[in-house]
Amino acid sequence: MFSQPIRFAGALALALAASRPALAANPLDRGPIADFVNNFQLQSIPSQTVVWSHPQYKKGTIVVSTKERRLYYVLGPTRAIEYGVGVGREGFTWSGVKTITAKREWPDWRPPAAMLKRRPDLPRHMEGGQDNPLGARALYLGSSDYRIHGSNEGDTIGEAVSSGCIRMTNRDIVDLYGRAKVGTRVVVLK
Repeated sequence: MFSQPIRFAGALALALAASRPALAANPLDRGPIADFVNNFQLQSIPSQTVVWSHPQYKKGTIVVSTKERRLYYVLGPTRAIEYGVGVGREGFTWSGVKTITAKREWPDWRPPAAMLKRRPDLPRHMEGGQDNPLGARALYLGSSDYRIHGSNEGDTIGEAVSSGCIRMTNRDIVDLYGRAKVGTRVVVLK
């Protein structure tokens, strides 16, 4: 009864993988099918549109409240999208103003030298994909080692566990990635 749809889905996955060899051998690991699958992951802190009453932050600005463990994308003078985030653990918190200088889909990960010094067991390079710590998308913040990125550890959202990066679920970072442009102002508050 189900053999035809299953064979079709398998053939579709193989065709997509063959047509996009630069992405990955497994279409469920990285790319449009992986993006689609991430839409069905449960989220402990779902995104929502909220009332925004901070006129000093203009439309298109990203505001991160590390205390609240929330990221806000300002839609206008009275509305923002609120996302749950994971933030830097004790000793790795920071605040300030940065600018998004680059955006990457399914980015490769190269741990910074300071991280490798603390954790020499980490790989020197990891290809982008579902198991990559940067998740589905990354927004690079200035010349710093910090990013706003997806995560393959959804249970860390709402926690202080990172080395300073702002973590989001893969579903939420895909949404934010589509809204934020290179040049977007990012304000990180303690």
